[in-house]
Amino acid sequence: MDFFEIYHFLFETTTGVACMIGICLVLSVIACIIMERRTRKRYVDRKNEDDDDWSLFDDEEDKKEASKSKTSSKKSK
Repeated sequence: MDFFEIYHFLFETTTGVACMIGICLVLSVIACIIMERRTRKRYVDRKNEDDDDWSLFDDEEDKKEASKSKTSSKKSK
């Protein structure tokens, strides 16, 4: 394959454009993970005692808000 065939595939076909988008997404996710780990290693001592580690699927705030609303509704009755 020469340069022009690769160029044609990447920029002039739907499959090539989809491959480029997919590769960019994967690379950006890898870069974000690396930067997040470096940041956590650098700022270990700045963790709040009240807050737990952040998680992508963290539902604790929803649970806290739900329990607060239940207790406030009980108090108002």
